[in-house]
Amino acid sequence: MFGSMKRGANAYANIGVETGVLAASPHKLITMLFDGALVAIALAKKYMAEGDIKHKGESITKAILIIDNGLRASLNKNVGGELALNLDSLYEYMSRRLFEANATNNPAILTEIHGLLDDIRSAWEQIGPNAGPASQMSAAYDGVNPQNNFAKA
Repeated sequence: MFGSMKRGANAYANIGVETGVLAASPHKLITMLFDGALVAIALAKKYMAEGDIKHKGESITKAILIIDNGLRASLNKNVGGELALNLDSLYEYMSRRLFEANATNNPAILTEIHGLLDDIRSAWEQIGPNAGPASQMSAAYDGVNPQNNFAKA
């Protein structure tokens, strides 16, 4: 009985997330990716402290996937110029460090990467959705058509 109630609650929560994604602006979608990665890293640190290897690994994997398949894949290297290339390198570094944190059980690495992501998220929030195409950071991301970033890469 309780299992079906939990499934119902999870389904309701998933609908809320899906609705939020569908209604979100490209700027908000990138913000949501930052938030997801930050939460995953915070949970990984919690699980690491508790000795919960399974959930620690799952959380770190989730953070890596968000960074690689979300933030990194959304970079528009054709328009974003040097900033997009620098962010790409930084995201690659973050993924490598998160893998290392998982392998070595090093919470300091999680703290480091959380701080880096939080700094980038803060800068992203500063430009806001009204920054327009003149904003270099906005140009670095193609949140609407990330597949455009792979053309002639």
